[in-house]
Amino acid sequence: MKKEKSEEKAEKSDLGSSKVFDKIVPDTSVIVDGMLSKKIEAREIIPKSVLIHEAVVAELEHQANEDKAIGFLGLDEIIRLRELSEKFGFSIEFSGKRPSAAEIKYASLGEIDSLIRDLAFDEDAALITADKVQARAARAKAVNVLLLEKKEVHEKIMLESFFDNETMSVHLRENVVPVAKKGKPGDWKFVRLWETPILRDKIQAISSEIIEDAGLMKDGFIEIERPGSTIVQLGEFRIVITKPPFSDGWEITAVRPIVKLHMEDYELSENLRKRIAEQAEGILIAGAPGMGKSTFAQALAMYYAFKDKIVKTIEAPRDLILPEEITQYAISHGTPREVHDILLLSRPDYTIFDEMRNTSDFKLFADLRLAGIGLAGVVHATNPIDAIQRFVGRIELGVIPQIIDTVIFIKNGKIDKVLNLKMVVKVPSGMTEADLARPVVVVTDFETKKLEYELYSYGEETVVVPVTNETVSPTRKLAAEKIKDFFRGYSDDVEVEMTSENRCIVYVPEKLIAKIIGKEGSNINKIEEKLGVGIDVKELTEQKTSEKEQVKFSAKITKKGVMFSIDPKYSGKSVDIVVEGEHVMSANVGKDGIVKISKKHKIGRLIIDAVNSGSSLDLMV
Repeated sequence: MKKEKSEEKAEKSDLGSSKVFDKIVPDTSVIVDGMLSKKIEAREIIPKSVLIHEAVVAELEHQANEDKAIGFLGLDEIIRLRELSEKFGFSIEFSGKRPSAAEIKYASLGEIDSLIRDLAFDEDAALITADKVQARAARAKAVNVLLLEKKEVHEKIMLESFFDNETMSVHLRENVVPVAKKGKPGDWKFVRLWETPILRDKIQAISSEIIEDAGLMKDGFIEIERPGSTIVQLGEFRIVITKPPFSDGWEITAVRPIVKLHMEDYELSENLRKRIAEQAEGILIAGAPGMGKSTFAQALAMYYAFKDKIVKTIEAPRDLILPEEITQYAISHGTPREVHDILLLSRPDYTIFDEMRNTSDFKLFADLRLAGIGLAGVVHATNPIDAIQRFVGRIELGVIPQIIDTVIFIKNGKIDKVLNLKMVVKVPSGMTEADLARPVVVVTDFETKKLEYELYSYGEETVVVPVTNETVSPTRKLAAEKIKDFFRGYSDDVEVEMTSENRCIVYVPEKLIAKIIGKEGSNINKIEEKLGVGIDVKELTEQKTSEKEQVKFSAKITKKGVMFSIDPKYSGKSVDIVVEGEHVMSANVGKDGIVKISKKHKIGRLIIDAVNSGSSLDLMV
């Protein structure tokens, strides 16, 4: 009979035909959200008796002891219900057995919810919940249940009173005057919002309202909650709340995007526009905090979405303001493995990874890129190369160009610089010996193609070396003069070109070359040892590489090495072979315009590697 009566009452409550209840049993979800006290105060729910299970109090106490905000919110809600009971004349009773430590530990698995349902069934009371799963489980067991839906319309909270149309962020700290950043990325100023400091009680009240609203709003989430800190996404606000003992006082930092841009608003060159549309699938969006990285990432996500691409985001917290077509995943509510599996199964065309911070984020980015997913990652960096260095040591050097092909550096809300990455086999800049050739990640300016940095292994370390094209230094000029004076002992007709700090090219008349080199290089070796530099001896009538003509050629890898075919009119002349802008050797052009390089020589193997890898290779005559 009791079960039949419960089913009848449940039907009436679900239909909303009655708001008057003899007994109600609220669960943890509706207590934490603070919805029940609002409904009772608005006389939408009129109970004669409110039964609160000891399990609810125990769970809230456990959360509060762990310094989690929802525990304090729930206990405050119970206090409000007791105050309302005196005002409206209903009773409050605490019933049921206090749960064990194990039941509290496994509350997320439904242990506490089960105890609350049982109390509602035994007392023939209406279960009040904001949890859809709890409501379904209650109906399955014929428990009278009223499901309170989260509100659709956002009501203005205290925090919003600190914001206006120009406010980027608000900074509240106890016993300090509230301040705000006003302006736009790269062009903002600090503004004092009050004349007097804000007190702890006020910050605590604002904090409680934020967390309460996060539970009520459909676009509100408590992204991360730890003892001493809480991160909340509330509509367009990203809010960080810290309190003792984590911080030395209560503090709230709230950030809101004020600029929403599209790709058309950025000054993109035709080459960059083409790269983003057709080729770039491993993009790093870098910049200092507040410079507009996330704003550009948001514009990029919408750009791909409007091109009928499937776009998803990985965020912590979810603070990008994006259209409904784009799914936003919160990595704080999942694991890297879960995100990896979901993205591989859902197969998006592009994924935006906002705010990569720790090693697991960078490894997930690398893992997804190697799986073939188009990715754009956002990282903090004070200059463009720092964004690449964040990967050094976390993943193998040789894999970096496969993961990152484009770095877009944002400064003051605009694209300041774009870098391109490529792997080649070469002698690193500044080194001269051919046997030092190795795989090198070359970083060039995307627009000018100018080489700016090289990444390579040096011993057991991975080094990042800036490459500068400076004018000849006074030291090199002095060294060239001294070398020139030495070779005047062979001929007055001599020229010297310093190619690096410890290597040079000496130009002398052809008839003297054999004498200077000596049998099997014996003489030139003694000269190099004496002068302390490596020396290449060339015919004086040869023009230097910078003055020579670049010729068209075809390359063919043979069993013995590599063969270049050029115009036969150059037969008998000397040709300079230049790899990635650096002169590696000179060779004679044979009959019919054929240049043969043996792979037995180390330089020959270097040239073959350059041909196979598609590196920049030029022949100068």
